[in-house]
Amino acid sequence: MHRRLFFLIVSALVLISPPLAAQLQGIDLTAGFYRIEAEVAADDGKRMQGLMHRRSMPANHGMLFVFTQAERHCMWMRNTFLPLSVAFLDEEGRILNIEDMQPQTDDNHCAANAARYALEMNLGWFAGKGIKPGTRIGGIEKSPRPQ
Repeated sequence: MHRRLFFLIVSALVLISPPLAAQLQGIDLTAGFYRIEAEVAADDGKRMQGLMHRRSMPANHGMLFVFTQAERHCMWMRNTFLPLSVAFLDEEGRILNIEDMQPQTDDNHCAANAARYALEMNLGWFAGKGIKPGTRIGGIEKSPRPQ
């Protein structure tokens, strides 16, 4: 009986509260010939949550972090189960550097110079597409203003 009640409560919560992905604004970006569907983390809460607790992410999907100012921002992977690659981007959306990040680690992965954005994709996505520092990510200008 307890097991059935637990299942009913969990089912109700899933139906009532939309998943985090549904709560985040999306943006279409491009990298060379490739299209990226990115969720946008433009406020402190969403930037702090990032892709934590997710078990999978579709191909060509990612998360764009929009920072309030250009600085040498760093990322880490605590409570993140997906191996990711992060590209740090300048004000114009040019890739400064790309770092590979392993799940559930506290290692810092930092921008080589002042970055205004960071784009997280599945591990190896940038390398697999031949996308390197200096490449401009299109569509950045449509991102929401940071909060």
